[in-house]
Amino acid sequence: MEFNMDFKPLTVQPQEIESLSFDIITAEIGEHPFRADQYPVVQRVIHASADFDLGRSLVFHRDAIEAGIAAIRAGKPVFADVQMIQSGISKPRIEKFGGRVEVYISDPDVAVEAKRLNLTRAIIATRKAVAEAPDGIFVIGNAPTALLELIRLIKAGEARPSLVIGMPVGFVSAAESKDELAKLIDGDVPFITNRGRKGGSPVSVAALNALSLLAEQQ
Repeated sequence: MEFNMDFKPLTVQPQEIESLSFDIITAEIGEHPFRADQYPVVQRVIHASADFDLGRSLVFHRDAIEAGIAAIRAGKPVFADVQMIQSGISKPRIEKFGGRVEVYISDPDVAVEAKRLNLTRAIIATRKAVAEAPDGIFVIGNAPTALLELIRLIKAGEARPSLVIGMPVGFVSAAESKDELAKLIDGDVPFITNRGRKGGSPVSVAALNALSLLAEQQ
């Protein structure tokens, strides 16, 4: 395979590349139903995925942006379903306000309890997180069972998250778990989700990072 060594990128500066990418997204997305405060999240989700359909599929609880920013600034802990999310989150912006990012799915006690109850580790990790901080920020991009368990705990009155970012990806229960979260649209638990099978850790991270950037700018 031959490479064109005469090729010159438009820019090599990360901030310039990001700015140019955002300009392209804004030009290509056209008309959309999102509020001005929601659009930075949509923009970063598209930026992380290069998927306009995914961006357009986002669903916001009416209070998601305001509540998410407030929760970050209040130092609420962030609980992720998998390590990939923990690695991608801009932890300095979370820690700046006294928060932290936790993921429990690989904890030995979680594995033991999951085996004892014959449940997924994602379910047990969610229970552990809720027991520690029922009003935390929950970011779920991989495990539909984690999101379904969190919804169950919300309905049972055991969890009252400050924000739920629920965008698991996959073919088994992923779309259904997000549909269940979207049904809480008239409730008091703020959330960001999307419709369909698409989603994943990168876009869930992008949503939280967008909010933490807004929190820092305020």
